Parts: sequence; C-alpha cells; structure tokens
Amino acid sequence: MTQKQKKERLEQIANKLEELYPDAVCALEWEGEPWKLLIMGRLSAQCTDARVNTVCKELFTAFPTPQAIAEADIGELEHIIRPCGLYRVKAQNTKDACILLINEYNGILPDSMEELLRFPGVGRKVANLLLGDIYGKGGVVADTHCMRICGRFGMYREDLRDPVKIERLLTPLLPPEKISDFCHRIVLFGRDVCNARSPACMTCPLLELCEHGTRKEKKA
Repeated sequence: MTQKQKKERLEQIANKLEELYPDAVCALEWEGEPWKLLIMGRLSAQCTDARVNTVCKELFTAFPTPQAIAEADIGELEHIIRPCGLYRVKAQNTKDACILLINEYNGILPDSMEELLRFPGVGRKVANLLLGDIYGKGGVVADTHCMRICGRFGMYREDLRDPVKIERLLTPLLPPEKISDFCHRIVLFGRDVCNARSPACMTCPLLELCEHGTRKEKKA
C-alpha cells in the first residue's frame, strides 16, 4: 500500500473502532490523578492492566500521595508491588519518580516528552500514554496490542516489533486528536477479537480492512 492508502485505511479502521467502542478509556484506573497514571504506567510493563489496578488499590491506600511514596520504606513498596513482577526495579523506580516529581516539578507532572523521559522507567510508550490521557497531546502508545494488530492491518510488516519505529510509522497516519482514543480502542479490540494466538478473523468486523484476515480468508 502507498502512504495515502495506509492513511485512508487506518482512518476507516479508527472510525469502525469508534463505533465498536464508543467509550475509549484507559484500562488503568488512575482516578484522574496524573501522578497515579505515571506510576501505574510504569508498573504495567510485562504485567496486565487488571493486576496493576488491583495492586495499586493497595498501594495508593497505604501511600495516598507522591510525598508518602517518596518517603516510604523501599521494602514496603516491594512487598506491595511484588505481584506486578520485576518488583525490586519497579519499586525503586516508583519511589525515585515521586522524589523527582516533588523536588523538581512541585508535584505537577510535566507535559513534554523530553521531561517525562527523565522519570525512572518511563519510555516513549508510557510518556505517550501520559501526554494523551492527561494533556490531550496524542501520541502512539506502541504496546503489544497496537504493534501486533496494526501490523496485521498492513501498516508495516507483521514481524516488526520495534515500538519506536512503529510509533513513527503510525503517527502520520492518524489525526493527532484521534491517536489517544485509537490506542485505547485497539487494546479492547485486541482482547476481544484480534488476540495474539488465535485471532477471530472470520467473524472480525474489520476483516475487509485487514490484510492478514483477507489472506487467511482466501486460504480457507
């Protein structure tokens, strides 16, 4: 496909996803408090959103402010965060992020990619999530669902797994104001229909817009 064709197809896909999932919300339950989404985004690495939500209910009850986490005993943080995996690194990142947030930003999360990348454990994926959900500055959240599904749609080769490259390939294909909601919807679609091991191609509402699905249909 040409770049123009990709853009037209992805816009059609985005519109269809909007019909299927009109309420595009982040699966992480951050309760409208930016510092919580910062921490939850970090904890979500190699962990399900559902588990992060459960763990963070306990974490934010025990430590209800960034200051409380900054002053927390690292062993206590590790104990609570353990179910998220990589708990030692994540606990230290969580504590250090809150220290940075308080000492250099007066508790207010910055609104630029450059500054967000200063926070321990925050890469472009989490930074784009924060920029999109908090500040409305849409950025592609190249998580496993997005990378897998957009490859199947034909936006790039299916075996590409470089999140930075994928972010750069997808960004020009969607209007900035639609990117954040598209990324949330693609997660829901990935869980419901286009999962990693056995995508439901033959009953997929986006079959006619998907290169992977149409190839599979022809072979059937």
